[in-house]
Amino acid sequence: MGVTFKEKPVTLGGKQVQVGDQAPDFTVLANDLSEVTLADSKGSVRLISVVPSIDTGVCDAQTRRFNEEASQLDNVKILTVSVDLPFAQKRWCAAAGVENVQTLSDHRDLSFGKAYGVAIEELRLLARAVFVVDSSDKVTYVEYVDEVTNHPNYEAAIEAAKAAK
Repeated sequence: MGVTFKEKPVTLGGKQVQVGDQAPDFTVLANDLSEVTLADSKGSVRLISVVPSIDTGVCDAQTRRFNEEASQLDNVKILTVSVDLPFAQKRWCAAAGVENVQTLSDHRDLSFGKAYGVAIEELRLLARAVFVVDSSDKVTYVEYVDEVTNHPNYEAAIEAAKAAK
């Protein structure tokens, strides 16, 4: 599958996941620099929103949208992953009033990016994508957005999160 960034093809490092796969583990950093893995949210449905940088317009809108939807999703944790530094994510969340989404940084070693096939090799950013992982760590929804500057399909992702157990 070809992905572009500002209409130029980019190379995604790592292995892309498919619906039905066991969700790959990863290690990212929370805003307090503590390590976070997939196992830390086991038993919950996870909607994982992947953005290149929280400080850009589409990423900002994507994170705010999932933050708003979070209150209507029972037993769903919303994780936003980017390569922004944890300090920048914390500052952005405080300024934006975002409290229902956990922002996680993959800046250290692109663990998430490589595990889910979203690491843009040319830019050291993550491609825009959305994954839903059920409470038993099965991937139930995958969207790799074909043009990184476009929005994901919010409705489909939210419906998949509601349907996951």
